[in-house]
Amino acid sequence: LRERLASAARYSPDAASAGRRALRNELLGLIALSAPDSGAQLAEAQFAAGDNLTDRLAALAAMTLIPGEAREALIARFAKTYAAEPLVLDKWLMAQALIPESGTLDRVRSLMQHPAFSLTNPNRVRALIGGFAANLTQFNRTDGEGYAFLAEIVIALDRTNPQVASRLLASFKSWRMLEPRRKALAETKLGMVANTPNLSRDVADIAERTLA
Repeated sequence: LRERLASAARYSPDAASAGRRALRNELLGLIALSAPDSGAQLAEAQFAAGDNLTDRLAALAAMTLIPGEAREALIARFAKTYAAEPLVLDKWLMAQALIPESGTLDRVRSLMQHPAFSLTNPNRVRALIGGFAANLTQFNRTDGEGYAFLAEIVIALDRTNPQVASRLLASFKSWRMLEPRRKALAETKLGMVANTPNLSRDVADIAERTLA
């Protein structure tokens, strides 16, 4: 089915073409999950042949699901290809922050040292840190390190951009729905934020309402 959706025509943004691309790219993601070796080959081929950002981003997203050297090579290749395009690098950062693996938190911490990242750049923060907060398996790690990391970032960011910090803190909004262990860990980190001296009104308000 995925091959039947391929088109030899030049890229077109019309609805029918966009729909075919979307379905074809969804199928690529499913192949990556069910048959990693084939998925990696298809993702590499799609990236190499891609004549539009949509297909190349889909290739990157599919490859992030497949651990190994091929993934890291494509991640590096994508960054090099789009090094001069900040908005595309935001998507590159987010794709890595969403990897559903235990090593993702370390990856995110490492990416914070990347030349493309700055805690003073709201778009970068939303892409990398916000992306991690949306990564349900890793933000909600059983050891609580996902909660600790986000709380640390919120406190640090509150000094320079309380609006973005408060939006990140809102990622805790569903903490009461968690099972007891995670719930307790999340509540502890929320309390740590709430008890930080000299919080901005934005962050203090979110912390108080989330804990109420």
